[in-house]
Amino acid sequence: MSEIIIFSARKIITMNSYQAEATHVAVRDGRILGVGALDELTGWGDHRLDDRFADKVLMPGFVEGHCHLMQGSIWRYHYVGYHPRVGPDGKVYDGLESIEAVVDELARIEARMPDDDASLVAWGFDPIYFGTRRMELSDLDKVSTTRHVVVLHSNGHLMNASRSVLQAANITAAVNIHGIAKDADGEPTGELQEMAAKNMALHAIGLDYATEASEKQSLENFGKLACQTGVTTATDLHNGLSEETVRNLMAWTAEDDFCFRILPAFAGLAMPADQGVAHVTELVTQNTDKLRFGLIKLMTDGSIQGMTGRLRWPGYYNGAPNGVWNTGPEQIEQMLQTYHDAGLQVHVHTNADEASEMVINAIEAALTRSPRWDHRHTLQHCQMADESQYRRMAALGIGVNVFSNHIYYWGDEHRAVTMGPDRAKRSNAAATAIRLGVPFAIHSDAPVTPLGPLFTAWCAVNRLTSSGYLLGPKERISVADALRAITLGAAYSLKMDQEIGSIETGKRADFAVLEEDPTAVAPIDLRDVPVWGTVLGGKVFPAGNSD
Repeated sequence: MSEIIIFSARKIITMNSYQAEATHVAVRDGRILGVGALDELTGWGDHRLDDRFADKVLMPGFVEGHCHLMQGSIWRYHYVGYHPRVGPDGKVYDGLESIEAVVDELARIEARMPDDDASLVAWGFDPIYFGTRRMELSDLDKVSTTRHVVVLHSNGHLMNASRSVLQAANITAAVNIHGIAKDADGEPTGELQEMAAKNMALHAIGLDYATEASEKQSLENFGKLACQTGVTTATDLHNGLSEETVRNLMAWTAEDDFCFRILPAFAGLAMPADQGVAHVTELVTQNTDKLRFGLIKLMTDGSIQGMTGRLRWPGYYNGAPNGVWNTGPEQIEQMLQTYHDAGLQVHVHTNADEASEMVINAIEAALTRSPRWDHRHTLQHCQMADESQYRRMAALGIGVNVFSNHIYYWGDEHRAVTMGPDRAKRSNAAATAIRLGVPFAIHSDAPVTPLGPLFTAWCAVNRLTSSGYLLGPKERISVADALRAITLGAAYSLKMDQEIGSIETGKRADFAVLEEDPTAVAPIDLRDVPVWGTVLGGKVFPAGNSD
């Protein structure tokens, strides 16, 4: 019989309704035999007592229900974001506080590059912090007039491209694709909005995020960040799941020292829905303990702060025109119906409230045609939904995963520019979800914002913007509810709550190891609780800075 290990801890927060706290947990074959006091667990037989966590606090491993493996691969490029950022190596990358500072940094990078045809790729840029000023071709001319230069916006929905990139992609004034920004004379400015416009440029210069994100070094980078933040299960919530990507994921997740579980969601626009059903159904047969296929991701609108989100009347607070549909209402309804009828779970990107309304309608139509219990279709982000929409979600069994980090990173901008003070108060309405009975989780959407569930929980509990403004105090939730949202709530949203999300008999022995008790610190200090590392399937993974 396999060895039984009993871990002792200063405190175990189980998220288990019948036993909220304990001091010991017994593990065998990567699963939990039992949790409680030591004398309640010794009856399982011979065991080894492991007291390395005797002065620490254990929680269920954190579940990041909306992030992207690109969080690991993006660091091969150059960070030019507004807020400081910590990389997988622990280095702090300074923020850049103007477009001019971004251009100067890009010019310095370009000057150090070899005289070859390699592209200069930067990420994290967001012009909403710089008033009405947008990056233009003349800015990137100061970096290079010959080298391909690509500046990815932090939201993942927009990018700026240099003249050479536009030429390679044949993007001219004559091209009429929604998302190609143009000046008063009808000439492209270099800003490309949403998938159709962006993909023209990315394909032309051979930049492939999905395959890069599945490479070993990228997954190792992600794993370092996961251990540093207590994450044991993560999604890759938009992946075309090409043959090469699947092969990479199967190979690397099979290694003994791979330190987190991955749930990649198939990008529904990658192929016709009937073909997508066949593709995902076949992939599900290859599922392992650390790699789970079966989720579907559909896209509707874009980014609210990028002005490509789709808002209901009265629209953007600053008067900007309404945003971009990546997938329109009729196509979404058809795609959702196909995946729903196949018994698959669908997660749908819905940033603004018009997008949420469209998807709620589509799910209602699918359920009317094909009733299905416990479908757990989930609206992802769902940042502007009002109470009437939450009531409909509750009635239809729809879940929500709200983007709580947005409150800190863009709350000030939503008040002043995009939503206005009134609607911004209800943004990312976790308290409304609780009050109206909508199953919910909270997320980072890394690399849009940094991976870190305790910070995400802090955002939902305190609702403070980066300037310190309290945005929508009625939508604050308790620490207990926030901790549930990053464990059992997120597991439920992924149909994994039977395996992860709480510390109880039969579940995976996945733990976040903390230096302090998050239920004992002041709510304002929740984000500062240090993470020692993780345990995955009973195997211990210290964070890089842990003893």
